[in-house]
Amino acid sequence: MPGQKIKQDIPYLAIDLLPLIFILPLAHYFFRDFKYSRGEWITLSVVAFLWCLIEYQSKNRFSGSYQKFQERISSHFKMYLTLVILECIVLCLFPVPSISYKQAIAITLGVFGLDLMINFLIIEIISVNAANQKYVIVAGTGNKAKIIEDQVSASHNNGYHLKGFISCDQLEECVIERKKVLTDLDNINQFLQVNDIDEIVIALPDDQKKNILQVLTVADYYGIRVRYVLDYHELFGNHYKITRLGQIDTVNIRELPVDGKVAGFFKNCFDKIFAAIALICLLPLFLVVALLIKLESPGPVFYCPIRIGKGGKPFKVYKFRSMRENDDCAGGTRSTQCNDPRITRLGKVLRKYSIDELPQFINVFRGSMSVVGPRPHRRFLNRQLQENVYHYMLRQYVKPGLTGWAQVNGWRGPTDTEEQKRQRTLHDLWYIENWSFKLDMKIIFLTIFSPKAHKAAF
Repeated sequence: MPGQKIKQDIPYLAIDLLPLIFILPLAHYFFRDFKYSRGEWITLSVVAFLWCLIEYQSKNRFSGSYQKFQERISSHFKMYLTLVILECIVLCLFPVPSISYKQAIAITLGVFGLDLMINFLIIEIISVNAANQKYVIVAGTGNKAKIIEDQVSASHNNGYHLKGFISCDQLEECVIERKKVLTDLDNINQFLQVNDIDEIVIALPDDQKKNILQVLTVADYYGIRVRYVLDYHELFGNHYKITRLGQIDTVNIRELPVDGKVAGFFKNCFDKIFAAIALICLLPLFLVVALLIKLESPGPVFYCPIRIGKGGKPFKVYKFRSMRENDDCAGGTRSTQCNDPRITRLGKVLRKYSIDELPQFINVFRGSMSVVGPRPHRRFLNRQLQENVYHYMLRQYVKPGLTGWAQVNGWRGPTDTEEQKRQRTLHDLWYIENWSFKLDMKIIFLTIFSPKAHKAAF
């Protein structure tokens, strides 16, 4: 088809024209330092335009149209001879006193040498890539095979050419277009005898061991490389990673974005730096709040309950005391109620604006908490949610946070109803499965400016 042919020609045309477009002005810069009059610029533009037009119409130098070195040299000479004649005609029709025929020819010869060198270099790179192109067939026509087809199409990898599929089991549901099925397993020998194949991808269910071994035997006979697709998506979802334990392949189930070494390093560094800056900036506020707490009611400045952190490990949380009578630090079970009589007048203000939580930057700096993450719970509440909410304990894969995705979406405070428990857990799990530094920044911003983050504070 003409349209398809033009699409195929465009990359090769670009290879020929781009060096010229860059080298021609460069040559003129060395000759004249770009000090041209308006008329001279018009003349140069006309020459360049006509040159590109002749280049496209003739197609003599399309990189895909010839492979032999002699043919390439011959084609370049013809086109540059045309360019010299063209320049002479233009200078004759539009004479420019400051540009002589000799100068024009000298520039053209300089461009010819540089263009030839760059053109051949680009062509050689493309030739190497073309030589590395792999022709691949997939053994299987089921769901695994469809996933491979989708992945190859999405990757846009020109070096990986998927020729089609081999039907290996009549009982397996075929989700591949029939026209893409090249042959079946019984006739694979005849197919490989007349087709050049570099690689076979086995996309068969694990229980088809006989068919898998047959494909391996045929591939070994023809010296064709084999890949075997391990599809754990149905079992483990999206969050898994295949690793090596000695000589054994293992699957890390529930692999999270923050588990990566680089991601974990940057999150920890951010936590330390952010906490240090926050503690320095908030020190005057801390001193004022501490003084007001001591003046209003007897007792310590800080209330330090035990909370459950990463990996189920307990740790001590630092909070400004906001009550006259606090629950037991280690085994308390009394949740704060709306208009709780234990809360002091100052405590109401501290809790409303979450100022009582600010000392937890000490926990962040010490490494037991993160700036952003699931909020830490008491032992009693942790056990309760573990028994009643599916996948609740997965939130303990990461450090608890001073603020979190559930909090900025309005799911902080009480956990009296099943919906409150479920929504808080769902939001926490969504956060750890979709973590990114950008998401952390968003949560910090919403913690400060979103009214949802404080609507259930009491």
